[in-house]
Amino acid sequence: MILTIDVGNTSITCGLFENDNLVKSFRIPSDRDITTSKCMELLQFNISTIHIDGAIIGSVVEEVNDRVFGAVFELYKVKPILLNSKTNLSITLNVKNNAEVGADRIANAVKAWEIYKKSVIVVDFGTATTFDIVNSKGEFIGGIIAPGIITQLNSLFQATSKLPKIEIKPIEKTIANDTESSILSGVVIGSASMVDGMIERCEKELNEKPIIIGTGGLCEVVAQYMTKKFDNIYNNLTLAGLLSIYKNNQ
Repeated sequence: MILTIDVGNTSITCGLFENDNLVKSFRIPSDRDITTSKCMELLQFNISTIHIDGAIIGSVVEEVNDRVFGAVFELYKVKPILLNSKTNLSITLNVKNNAEVGADRIANAVKAWEIYKKSVIVVDFGTATTFDIVNSKGEFIGGIIAPGIITQLNSLFQATSKLPKIEIKPIEKTIANDTESSILSGVVIGSASMVDGMIERCEKELNEKPIIIGTGGLCEVVAQYMTKKFDNIYNNLTLAGLLSIYKNNQ
């Protein structure tokens, strides 16, 4: 089994692959104060007796890298690959500062390119909503970063005295007649409109017709309010991208 670990700002998502098949995935809290022993405990709880042959870590939370790395090494006696801009990739990073590109965005771009071998735009709905763009030459040329759905909702709740904290539910109309529906319309339908508009702008700048891929926990929630449609939605694109990168570095 190959263990892939995506360390995000909200959670650490782990995937277990046998060959190319994802046989199990689970999440643990992305706590910046997590200890190596606590990380080991959580991994053992979810993986138990499964034999691990190799591992890769893609992280956007540098503070926890050593602890996650140490937990994997102590438990499974394998030295994980720690993904960064110098890791061997199937695409070329063509941006001003390669070191600034998040590991999750690299993994998304790699897997999308390997699937289609043509220009792609990956929209990932996480803590941030990101657009990862690869041109027809296989070059990651950058993208877009915007606040994610939950980030927007939390920001409104924390920054105002009268707006409530709400959960996402179906939206009947764009023009809402109560506070909760108004927030949902502004955040969810607003995000859908942003994604529509940004895709259109990116297509014009690329001067070619890219494949549009959606991923992330809230992708399907937002997609139903978009006027453009994703060519495909991949729920575990980042984990699959990490596996591809692991294989490229063996």
